[in-house]
Order: sequence, then structure tokens, then C-alpha cells
Amino acid sequence: MSKIFIPSHRRKFSDMAKRKPDALKVVSGTARPDRMNADAPPANVGVAVAPKWLSERAEEIFFKLSATLLGMGIASPDDQAALAMLASRLEEIEICTGIIEDLGRTYSTTATSGDKLVRARPEVAMRNEAMRHAQSLLSDFGLNPSARSKVSAGKPAEVNPFAALDYK
Repeated sequence: MSKIFIPSHRRKFSDMAKRKPDALKVVSGTARPDRMNADAPPANVGVAVAPKWLSERAEEIFFKLSATLLGMGIASPDDQAALAMLASRLEEIEICTGIIEDLGRTYSTTATSGDKLVRARPEVAMRNEAMRHAQSLLSDFGLNPSARSKVSAGKPAEVNPFAALDYK
């Protein structure tokens, strides 16, 4: 089946690619002043605090993600909600994967006619949806290989331990 061309003025908003945040454009070196929102509020610098509703495992994932973002130079406490959602989805993937590994991808049941039916476990679909959502969120933060290769955050200047010995 061939694709049908739809003119850009007839496309739905959902068909278009998501807009990359300006901070990621700056860090990746693709920022163009004519395409950036000059009135956009700047993100606060720092690490987000995990919300209380996260489970213990999701909180661990949250802090690992926060540390990774801090190391990349793009951490912000303003990202708490999105980071919490990502941590929760990654935990959901782990839980569903554990169930699938223990019980298998399918289960058997008997139809009203007496026939044996083999069906996919609901956890398979739940994990697939969580993986899709997590992949999207990881991309938003620049945390997958293709997004990471586009990010070139500046590294902090190294302190010379012998600077005090220099003659001036």
C-alpha cells in the first residue's frame, strides 16, 4: 500500500513531530534565534525532588534519571512531574516484564463451547504501552541513543590543582 500525500495545511497537529524544548536545542547546538521563543521562562537549575506518591523502586529510578540529567547539564527541578511519570512507567515495565517471565506471554482458558483458547496475557499489552510512553519521555529528556547523540552539553572547567604554584 502506498502512502497518500497530504498537504501540510491539511495535516492534523497530531501528525506533526513534537517540538524539541529550547534548552535541548541550545545544548545540542541546533538553536536558532528565529525558531526559539524569546519570552519562554527559563528553567530553574538543580535536581528535582521525587514526589511522595512514587513507590520505593520508582523513587530509585527517579534519582538515577535526575543524576543522569545533572551529569548532562540539563537537570531542572521544574521537570519533577515528567521525571516522576517516566520513573513510574519504567517501574511498570519492570513489573510487567517480571510477570511475563514468570507466567509466560500467553494463558489458556476454556470457551463456553468447551474449546481451549490461548490468549495473550494482559501484561504484554500493558508493557508495550508503557514502553511506548517511556520511549517518548526518554526522548523528551535526551535520554536515548539517538537523542543523546544530538546533545553536547558543556562540561565544567577542570580545576588545576597546581594553579596556586604558578608564577605571575
